[in-house]
Amino acid sequence: MALETWLFKVKKTISSSFDTVRGAATAPKAAAKPGLMIKKSNVGVLAFEIAGLMTKLLHLWQSLSDKNITRLRNESISLEGVRKIVSDDEDFLLGLAYAEMVENLRLVANSVSRLSKKCEDSNLRSFDQLLEEFSKTGRDPNHWVLSWKDMGAKNKKMDGYVTITATLHREMDELLVVENGLRKSSLLLLQSNRKDHSTIKEQKIVELQQKLLWQRHQVKYLKEKSLWCRSFDTVTSLLAKSIFTILSRIKLVFGINTHGRYPIYSLPRSLSASASTVFPSSEHPKSYNFVSGPLMKNQKFEEDDDGFFEIKSKLMKPPSGTLGGAALSLHYANLIIVIEKMIRSPQLVGVDARDDLYNMLPNNIRSSLRERLKGVGFSASDPFLAGEWRDALHKILGWLSPLAHNMIKWQSERSFEQQNLLHNKTNVLQLQTLYFANQEKTEAAITELLVGLNYIWRFEREMNAKALFECSTNLNGFLNSNKNSSN
Repeated sequence: MALETWLFKVKKTISSSFDTVRGAATAPKAAAKPGLMIKKSNVGVLAFEIAGLMTKLLHLWQSLSDKNITRLRNESISLEGVRKIVSDDEDFLLGLAYAEMVENLRLVANSVSRLSKKCEDSNLRSFDQLLEEFSKTGRDPNHWVLSWKDMGAKNKKMDGYVTITATLHREMDELLVVENGLRKSSLLLLQSNRKDHSTIKEQKIVELQQKLLWQRHQVKYLKEKSLWCRSFDTVTSLLAKSIFTILSRIKLVFGINTHGRYPIYSLPRSLSASASTVFPSSEHPKSYNFVSGPLMKNQKFEEDDDGFFEIKSKLMKPPSGTLGGAALSLHYANLIIVIEKMIRSPQLVGVDARDDLYNMLPNNIRSSLRERLKGVGFSASDPFLAGEWRDALHKILGWLSPLAHNMIKWQSERSFEQQNLLHNKTNVLQLQTLYFANQEKTEAAITELLVGLNYIWRFEREMNAKALFECSTNLNGFLNSNKNSSN
């Protein structure tokens, strides 16, 4: 009887704990008393989405540093594979880089625009209209474009918010684990009939209750420090200023002028190093608004009925004849990586793996491969020819493989699972992938890899078979000689 009474008290205590936890997370705020100022609503669970937006803005700003812009000019658009199967026109490639940065900023701005509708500040609620006007004319009535020093301070603040909010996410997951553990332990205790087992389970429940209280306190503390308890006005203001400053930086770095009444507000820091790396000129710029031609030949950038951001979105759509246009870029990237592994270790490739590779090939590559292999003999025993094929294959992979690996990186960074709280992003641009690659040229290179792989694969098998035959012959000769000598 005493045990049943104690169990009833435990059950009531646990139920009360759960109700308190749920109430703290879901209970609506009490209505404000007449005459008191209404507190601005906080972002709450949207903190995790906002942290993801901040992460993207931090990455965008970092990609526009002098160091990364220099790398863009000297390395990214100069990749051998990019020049071979994407384009060898620098203006076109720089145009793609410019358009992708603007497109990435547009996607973040769209999310911020939705958040801005919950703000009390009328200027913040008009964020999307103000951004569109700024993109076309450079007009910034609210002075949202920050100085270099202020932008650095805002970035540090956003990075802190991202870190704390990520910690909050982990601690809330842990809180859920503790709650579930306490619930299961309580049910087991109620179902237990043995007193010796009950004592152990009682102790475990007490420990879990203590851990639950501590975890709740930790979550509450992190909510107060993170984005969770920030207002929509505070968060949107921070994001809006970052977006305006980043767009100003993008235009400045790429030498884009605004054809309008109002000039672009420039960052109070000489960016001649960045501008000269993208558009080198013998004349040293005297102002922050660098004058230069359009990034892409015969391409209109600033004036169009569709608007500034819509133009950049159109530029990011791959034309027909490219792997992106045929929706084959990711498949071909995986295919190239599989071929690369087989070329590195052809002796380890079995018949089944060879058949699996063949099943991955689209019909047009199969057709060209069959055409290339016509008349090829069954023998592959020439070591000199095998060596030449190896050299040729490694040269092709030297420029084709980086684009395939970049394609996988670029795609994985933009997958649904990687959208929030992503810190380890690379600086891979879409122009460095297979997305804009010429389909015909890429398929010709893949076919060449397959023809070479076919030869060295057969060469390795013949050499192995020959070695096994010689080993077997020598072993039989040795055994026969021992047998004769013993007789």
